[in-house]
Amino acid sequence: MRVELSDIAHWRHDLGHCLHTTMGGLLRHHGLDPLQVLGAHWGFFHRPGDVRREEYFFPLHRDGLLESMAPHHPVWSRWHWPEDAASGWSEVRAAILAGAPVAVAADNFHLPFRPAYRDVHTNHLLTAYGFDDERDLVLICDSVPPRFQGAIPIGQFTDARDSANPVLHDRDLFFTDNPVANRWLEVGIEGELPPHDRDFVRQVLAANEAGFGSVHPGPELSGLAGQRRYLDELGDRLAAGDASVIDETFIVTGAALAMTGVHGDYLTATARDFDSPALLEAARTVDRVAHHWSALRIGVAMAREEPAVAETSVRNRAKHLLTDQEIALDRLRAAARSL
Repeated sequence: MRVELSDIAHWRHDLGHCLHTTMGGLLRHHGLDPLQVLGAHWGFFHRPGDVRREEYFFPLHRDGLLESMAPHHPVWSRWHWPEDAASGWSEVRAAILAGAPVAVAADNFHLPFRPAYRDVHTNHLLTAYGFDDERDLVLICDSVPPRFQGAIPIGQFTDARDSANPVLHDRDLFFTDNPVANRWLEVGIEGELPPHDRDFVRQVLAANEAGFGSVHPGPELSGLAGQRRYLDELGDRLAAGDASVIDETFIVTGAALAMTGVHGDYLTATARDFDSPALLEAARTVDRVAHHWSALRIGVAMAREEPAVAETSVRNRAKHLLTDQEIALDRLRAAARSL
């Protein structure tokens, strides 16, 4: 039997990673605009200690991954953790046979189209959308450069999905030492989609602003106050020479960078949709915040050997990030009034 689902195409945002590209492709398969769904939300949430060594890490402030990424839309996702490789493939195959492409976790070390093939282990995410039983092939789509869409042997696919994702050498950074475990993710829509109109955009901006003003009870860090505390503690840990902060920061700030960058493009597109110069100006400031997250992330990653060396530059970058973020929130508030 051969099955190949239609309407599978690449979607990617330059500041996103495999999580946003995979979710974007699946959302588009369901007839949604990925930028409108993934770009509407902007916020900050961090649960200390809950940092997973995987490219598709995102802080969960709701029940599910996609629910946390896109809380303004009636979308959902659910992880599945099969018992073994055989049951993992059986579950993925059944989902595809039922007409649903799925996201699958995989180790780049075993994927022949990835630059890391047979070189570096890393916990990656991509889309499975078909199979050919007679030729033992699976159809996959990976929009992360160098992007690939097509067939690979099921044996290679299984090795990638069943990988222990070990650390072999000092180039296995950030997303290793976390077994892939054959996990896969289904995505769906439940409820009526909101219209992309001025009223909805105002609701989105108001909800995001309220989120930045929130303070989460307990150890969780949320909103602008939580973000400020997170950055202050980052500086303290660097000053103390805490090497564990390097990988943790690279993962956490990667999610913040992706969310901010996609939101900036959402605002730019929305400003053009509704001819709003005020919203376009706010979008530019959000883009500046994304730039700060990128610079901060790189600065910390370069300090692996001597974490304390990065303290001064990180504190300075964090100061500018928070300043521009407050400016962006002010401009978004004014833009919402003018819509």
